[in-house]
Amino acid sequence: MLTTVITAAACTAVAAPVAGLLTRRAIVRSGNARRLRITGSQGIDEQYFTRIGGLDQWIGVRGEDRANPVMVELHGGPGSSHSILASVSRDWERHVTLVRWDMRGTGKTLRRSGAEKQGEMTFERMLQDAVEVVEHVRERLGVRRVVLLGCSFGSAVAMRIARSRPDLVGAYIGTDQKIFDGGRDTADYYATLDRLEQAGKKKELAAVRDMGPDQRAWSAEQFSHFNRFASATDPHTFAAMKSVVMKSLWYSPLHSLREIGTFFKSFMVSAPVLPTTVALDDRADGTRFDVPFFIAQGACDQVNTPARARAFFDDVQAPVKEFTLIEDAGHFAAYKRPELFLDLLLTRVLPTLPDAEASRKC
Repeated sequence: MLTTVITAAACTAVAAPVAGLLTRRAIVRSGNARRLRITGSQGIDEQYFTRIGGLDQWIGVRGEDRANPVMVELHGGPGSSHSILASVSRDWERHVTLVRWDMRGTGKTLRRSGAEKQGEMTFERMLQDAVEVVEHVRERLGVRRVVLLGCSFGSAVAMRIARSRPDLVGAYIGTDQKIFDGGRDTADYYATLDRLEQAGKKKELAAVRDMGPDQRAWSAEQFSHFNRFASATDPHTFAAMKSVVMKSLWYSPLHSLREIGTFFKSFMVSAPVLPTTVALDDRADGTRFDVPFFIAQGACDQVNTPARARAFFDDVQAPVKEFTLIEDAGHFAAYKRPELFLDLLLTRVLPTLPDAEASRKC
């Protein structure tokens, strides 16, 4: 009997804070759901699955006015769904119709079919999927071109579409811009080693040293470890992961508790994509873009450094181009300072687009 009482007391002690967390979550999620409501007759709020690359993939479309320009966002990771960030980017939806997509191996797309049915997990497959998504969005929403927003890993995908398919893209925006160089520059590797050493992370330091600087020899698991170590030792990025990403995930009215587990599983399922990026070389692919070209980079980003993004940007030839530093921000800069990103969108990007009527299909 005494054992039962002690066990019950222990369970109550543990359950109390858990119950409090869940109550708090329910209250905040309810408030976020109210804030996300789109009620105007010209608004759009859709979530659905469509066949992309032979797989049912999730797409969300939100905006206050269907006549606004369409902005398609390609998330980072791979595996880092941005559908959790709807509350953070709510104000953007007053000025653009924002399209989000959970790539294969990610989020709601992963949960729909399961890990075993995600198909080919390569960069080239992701790129082909992304082109299909943009073409699908153009047809569904009746526009000729979209603003293409690429975030971190997604910026590498989006930039290739902007370069090769200007018929689909009205303007390109890269944030947390990822630049591939065929593995020539090892500065990020050694910078991560230095941060791990300064932090006294001996186990992680040994693991990164064992990898060596040549990414061509890394396994998918090693890529995942390195990305995690690089992010965790970047103070601005780590702070944004807690205050923006994890907070958004926990309080997202669009995601159940089970989907929180799927969010983390997505990184493991998507990891095989990473070794397929080692030969990518953005300069070799070309620095000419026939669309307006914008980069918004966190000034303190140590994951995808502003210096590397700026060096590539300086070589870009485009009808219009602009490089913006978001101060006091690392990775996830556009979501750490969504109001600054919106200002860039309104004052720099959207004015470069053709007249709204001209951008619509006849």
